[in-house]
Amino acid sequence: MSIWRDLYRGDNRFDFPKLWKQASIASAVLVLVSIVALLISGLNLSIEFVGGTSWEVDAPGVSVSDARSAVTGTSAGSATVQTVGGDTIRVRSSIEDPDSVAEVQQVLADLAGVEPNDVSVTTVGPSWGDRITAKAQTALIWFFLIVAVYISVRLEWKMAVGALVAVVHDIMISVGFYAIFQFDVTPATVIAFLTIMGYSLYDTIVVYDKVRDNAARLTGTGRYTYTEMMNLSLNQVLMRSINTSITSVLPVMSMLFIGSVFFGAPTLREFAIALAIGIFVGSYSSIFVATQLVARMKERETEYRAIRSRVEARSGHSDSTRVVTEEDRSMLSGRNPVTTAPVGSGPARKRPARTTPVARPGGAPPRPRKKKKKKR
Repeated sequence: MSIWRDLYRGDNRFDFPKLWKQASIASAVLVLVSIVALLISGLNLSIEFVGGTSWEVDAPGVSVSDARSAVTGTSAGSATVQTVGGDTIRVRSSIEDPDSVAEVQQVLADLAGVEPNDVSVTTVGPSWGDRITAKAQTALIWFFLIVAVYISVRLEWKMAVGALVAVVHDIMISVGFYAIFQFDVTPATVIAFLTIMGYSLYDTIVVYDKVRDNAARLTGTGRYTYTEMMNLSLNQVLMRSINTSITSVLPVMSMLFIGSVFFGAPTLREFAIALAIGIFVGSYSSIFVATQLVARMKERETEYRAIRSRVEARSGHSDSTRVVTEEDRSMLSGRNPVTTAPVGSGPARKRPARTTPVARPGGAPPRPRKKKKKKR
């Protein structure tokens, strides 16, 4: 309970830099597994990307093995058969010949006990899939260029590098998840991946902006290294990141559950799965990947190397969980720690101390103080 109370009040003091090493190992393992899965299994691309024909029919009581046996003797003998949305059977093949397409349609209709017109047929040429793939690649390249320029101008180029590395990390793990479980990669999935990148960047830039604000206030004190300021900033925005993740994942999980269970809409499921993975991975990378990379690069700068040397000389070691002093807390809140006047508002006027009246020469009693008339 104390942890949640500290999070609610903003008094949490987690030592994130101590977790960066373990996080780096975990990220490296996940990325490596994703690459291996892509090389071995590849992605289960939909017909929108590879071309071909897809048949879908509502067939309660018909299993995947029954449907596969039914289409084995047709031109689509090597077709991919799966269930989508409960009782719906989907058959996908690379054939495009109208006679072969009609043959498979009739077989599936007989299997499900429905009319051939009740079997949904979608045929896509390979050239259309090539155009979609090329457009997706172009959008990805422009996305990276625009983001890199914006963050470099708004913040600095090292933060742009950290943010883009975190985005690549998120995409690799998300794509690897699809390769491992062989979920369909559709145009809706590509849109979800682009949404993932935007979400991951939003969370990362929130942390970066807080780091820049703290660095402007605390660097001049010479008491905190850049890693310590990064740790302080992460603790300050942690609750905001948690709230953002929770409020983002709840509607996505609702869409995933309702789309899969009640509506049986595979498009909603494919879109929601990609979003859910991206939200969790994006929240993780903004804390443990992007910030770690920037902190390591900034610690190599001459200014912060000198600060680290002074800090280590005073304390004998670097401790990222050192308690921020009241003076620094006041400075971070924008108040002068001594006079409680706003920082940068100039020297505060000190009220003169009250003294005892001095006796007049000859033993005469001191003159009474004149009361100042209040101006109306």
